Amino acid sequence: MAALSLAACGGNAQGANSNAAAGGTTSGAAFEQAAPALAPFDAAAAVSSNGALIDISHTSEGYVAASATSSARLKFEVAQGGVSYYYDLPGDGTPIACPLNMGDGSYTFCVWENTSGTRYAALSDQVPATVQLADEFQPFLRPNCFCDFDESSESTRLASQLVAGAQNEGDALRAICEWVCANVTYDEQKAAALTDATGYVPDPDATIASGSGICFDYASLTAAMLRSVGIPCKIVTGDVAPDGIYHAWNMVFIDGSWVAASFTVNESTWTRVDLTFAAGGSSDFVGDGSSYTDRYVY
Repeated sequence: MAALSLAACGGNAQGANSNAAAGGTTSGAAFEQAAPALAPFDAAAAVSSNGALIDISHTSEGYVAASATSSARLKFEVAQGGVSYYYDLPGDGTPIACPLNMGDGSYTFCVWENTSGTRYAALSDQVPATVQLADEFQPFLRPNCFCDFDESSESTRLASQLVAGAQNEGDALRAICEWVCANVTYDEQKAAALTDATGYVPDPDATIASGSGICFDYASLTAAMLRSVGIPCKIVTGDVAPDGIYHAWNMVFIDGSWVAASFTVNESTWTRVDLTFAAGGSSDFVGDGSSYTDRYVY
């Protein structure tokens, strides 16, 4: 059972803004910036039960959406093949979009309501759906509750500006990664304050405005910017050896390559990009940087 919360990364991001990701060479087909793929909530198409709405009308596009009203804390469950992801769901009716990150197959969705302590009871009926994605990238091209953006977001505007002169997807990836490394500083105080917290949700535009964040903020902002210009990007959380630091990073997929001091991003394969590590310029932050264990993917 996957508990979906990331408080903060451990460790120490020394030497922030060293811009370790800069430079290198790129290759690939001519870059054509795509319009942002969005994740709208369709209340009219949603399955309704006990004040909860579950919209399964966009499953081929890689996401499911839900909303509910309740004075109690709510969780939205996305389950497939014995694995469940639980997302915090606002009780004021604000919808959230959640990625169908486990690929094609039979899913069930349910809204749960807190009854006491850590106990929850089903608020909605379980809603089944057979998911067949239009392609494997759909969940990682759209906004979701951990990677929020739309056409008017600052992250979208900035990404569009940064990739305007890109010759290929490698160029576009490099431009966005270099900007994040150069302009976002690791926030030690925020990390300390969130050490024992759960349910932290990053906000890409807030990270741009503050110019600082924890690893989840780096990963969320990077994903929002890349997705908004049509480059598939995963947010991954997990552990990094040798110190077992709980961390967040990205996996990207481009049709060309980017070879630089910090990264070698190969053609047509998912490649790890850790911008917290790159911006900090210190292996102290994520162990030796060579052993990542994935837990959750968004």
